[in-house]
Amino acid sequence: MKRTHDGEARRIVVISTGGTIASRWQGTGYAADASGSDVLATAPLPEDVTVEVVDLFNVNSSRLTAAHQLALLRTVHETLADPGVDGIVITHGTDTLEETAFLLDLHHTDARPVVLTGAQRPFGTGDGDGPGNLYDALQVASTVRDLGVLVVFDGRVQAARGTVKYRTLAADAFSDPSAERLGRVGFSRVDVERQPERPAPLPLPAAARTAGPGATPLPRVDIVTHHSDGDPVLLNAAVAAGARGIVLVATGAGNATPEVAAAVADAVARGVLVAVTTRVPSGPLAEIYTGGGAVDLVAAGALLTGTLRAAQARIAVLATLLAEEGGAGDPARATALLRRLLDGPVRAEPALAAGGSRSAVAARA
Repeated sequence: MKRTHDGEARRIVVISTGGTIASRWQGTGYAADASGSDVLATAPLPEDVTVEVVDLFNVNSSRLTAAHQLALLRTVHETLADPGVDGIVITHGTDTLEETAFLLDLHHTDARPVVLTGAQRPFGTGDGDGPGNLYDALQVASTVRDLGVLVVFDGRVQAARGTVKYRTLAADAFSDPSAERLGRVGFSRVDVERQPERPAPLPLPAAARTAGPGATPLPRVDIVTHHSDGDPVLLNAAVAAGARGIVLVATGAGNATPEVAAAVADAVARGVLVAVTTRVPSGPLAEIYTGGGAVDLVAAGALLTGTLRAAQARIAVLATLLAEEGGAGDPARATALLRRLLDGPVRAEPALAAGGSRSAVAARA
């Protein structure tokens, strides 16, 4: 085997979790059932890379639970406890990949990369995109450092924060609608075009160490969407069901109605964390309107999510609640932590790329 400039092959651990990249025909539809080794066997390996496979679980990602995600978070931290590991690739279903990637990134304290990838076309199909995406992910994981958790798909390198699945079936499924890509990969070369902006990472939560059957139930965090004729019924139902956090998907730059704002104020008074995002695909939220708009929602105690959309905003709320488990339960402290996790670069529209390009080959030297 050819060696890298420092004389050592890069050792990458592939953690397999299922998804389309591992899905085979079941008679009526596709479901994840291929092992990580089976998936890896479909892809060529980059030069200077050795791979070890961990089969963690094998599910369609629409069935993923927070317990699955916390088990993966624990496995990532345990894997990186080995100083001989140079990076991690996670094969994952695309439906909830954006949530898992963001949760991992919020707790990622290591310079070594964690890269998530998957496929839009099932395992073993002649035009499958899984092998190419896996090859690219291995290339990135063996090359970059200090970029946090990444999503590599269809030749694009994306930061976990802000990246969402924005196309249901097309090969180029993932993007951050409010920012340019982080970089690109192709022809055995990785180019990083900007640095991601990330809050200070959180320590591994206690729930990640105990995730599994019989573990303490995790905090309930619900998503409620506003629309014309929208009222507080579903938001109030979430509170009644025991939600400790709620993400309100508002209209425009973060607007609802006076009735919804009053329900938010009541929820916050009960100790529920409320974050407000928008159903608009891109751009930041802003306090512009009263009459139930973002001005009133913020006054009611809700926090605006910047450019984070619903699924990742929910992860930020969940991470906050998990970080506060076992603490004093101080609502002000929880609110301050959530604000820190939500804070990110506020970008004008359209977002402009941070100038310049540098080869990540140089970054690993």
